[in-house]
Amino acid sequence: MSAQPFPCLSVVVPCYNEEATIKTLVDQVLASPWVAEIVVVDDGSSDRSRDILASLSDPRVTVVLHERNQGKGAALRTGFTRATSDYVIVQDADLEYDPGEYGVLLEPLLDDRADVVFGSRFLSGRPHRVLYFWHSMGNKFLTLMSNMFTDLNLTDMETCYKCFRRTVIQSITIEEDRFGFEPEITAKLARGQYRIYEVGISYSGRTYAEGKKIGWRDGVRAVYCIVRYSEVGSKVLGRVESLQKSRRFN
Repeated sequence: MSAQPFPCLSVVVPCYNEEATIKTLVDQVLASPWVAEIVVVDDGSSDRSRDILASLSDPRVTVVLHERNQGKGAALRTGFTRATSDYVIVQDADLEYDPGEYGVLLEPLLDDRADVVFGSRFLSGRPHRVLYFWHSMGNKFLTLMSNMFTDLNLTDMETCYKCFRRTVIQSITIEEDRFGFEPEITAKLARGQYRIYEVGISYSGRTYAEGKKIGWRDGVRAVYCIVRYSEVGSKVLGRVESLQKSRRFN
């Protein structure tokens, strides 16, 4: 590691109906010596999440409330604008990802080798919970398709753990409201020619019975986002739209 741990990280946490885990997650994040602040965006929860968040007293925690559920991308869009530290990371509230690994993600940034670091669930020898075969195949397919359109060689485009220089993430406009954020931000980072690194991370996935929210419709949307936001795909879509307009006027 290039530096001793010091508070330099803003952790943005989208939260929707996570009463079972949000308090534990916040405690784990605050235990990291890298964390300067947490921005929790409650995205219209209907369970006890808001009551739990209201009880938090640590001054490093900022809670932002959405009056209605808008989606993960919308929550992150709000959270990124509130971040003030040099580096910003996305942290889901469901305990699938370990805040104890922040140092691993920060290393290429602190060494000035990277502008963005992805935490890959498929690179490391760290512990992984064994769950859905077809879900993992879907992730690998979307990563492959994303790589084809962006000319990157990522192993895990859909990972939650994406760590940015704050100046980078705050310079990008997030358009997707739901899980389309992942392929959108990947495509926009590629178009911006930022230095992207991957590091291996552990993963403790949860089942749908335990509250996992992403579904097959989000996978379909991800395919659309891969095409729409990539440089190659946007040119193709632009050409198609131009042809459609010319046909309407002829």
